[in-house]
Amino acid sequence: MEKKFIIEMKGVSKRFGGVHALEKIDFSLAKNEVVGLIGDNGAGKSTLIKVLAGVHRPDEGEIIFDGHRVQIHSPKEAKDLGIETVYQDLALVDNLDIPANIFLGREPTYKLRWLGIIDQREMEQHARRILDRLKIRIDSMHSPVLNLSGGQRQAVAISRALYSNPKVVIMDEPTAALAVQEVSKVLDLIVQLKKSGVSVIFISHTLQNTFSVSDRVVILRKGRKVGDMATAETTTDEVVKLMVGGEEAVTTADPV
Repeated sequence: MEKKFIIEMKGVSKRFGGVHALEKIDFSLAKNEVVGLIGDNGAGKSTLIKVLAGVHRPDEGEIIFDGHRVQIHSPKEAKDLGIETVYQDLALVDNLDIPANIFLGREPTYKLRWLGIIDQREMEQHARRILDRLKIRIDSMHSPVLNLSGGQRQAVAISRALYSNPKVVIMDEPTAALAVQEVSKVLDLIVQLKKSGVSVIFISHTLQNTFSVSDRVVILRKGRKVGDMATAETTTDEVVKLMVGGEEAVTTADPV
C-alpha cells in the first residue's frame, strides 16, 4: 500500500556563510506516522525543523505539504499550513495558569456592552477537552504552570500546539532533563498524538526513547542524511554507527 505523505522535502539545502547546515536533504513524513530525527550536535536536526517551522528559508530544494508544493516564509505560514513546533524551552509563562498558557495571545472573548471580555469559562472548558484528548489529568487548572511537574509542563505546551488542530507536531527534545517517570508520560503523549491522527517529528538524543515511539528513524550527520529506516528493521547499534560515520548511508524505508 502506497504511503500518503503529509510532508516531503526534496533536495533541501541550507547554508550559513561557508557552513553547509543541510545538503541535498530528502525527508518525508507520512500521515499518522512518528519519525525520529537523530544526529549528534551540529548534524542539522535543528536547521531542518526550523526550515519546516518557517524560521529559516532553504537555499535550494522544495517542500511539498499535503500534496501541494509550498514555500514557508514565516512561523505563521507554517502554523497556517498545520505545522506546530514545541521547542525544548516550551516557552510557557510561569506565573499564568494552564488555560492562559494554552490560549496565550488568542483568548476567546465575548461582548459586554462595548467591551470585549476574555471568556475564562470557555478557555477552561476547551483546555480540559484538549488535556482529556491526551489523557492527561491535572487536578487544578488554575495553578501557575511554575508549580507543575516537567511532564505536566510538556503536556501544557503540547496542548497549546493542539489548539489549532495541526496536522504535524514537531517535538524538539521533549524528554530532556525529565525524571524517568516523567519521560514515560511524555512518550505516552506522543503515542496519543499519533492515535488522534497527528503526525509527529520527534527529536531526542536518547535512542531508547526514539525507538520506543517512532515508526521510522532518519539519521543526519554533518548536514547530510545518512540513514532512513523503519525502527523494526534496524538496531540502536546500527544507528550509532551511522551517526558517527562508521557505515555508508542506509535506507530501508519506503522511498519518497
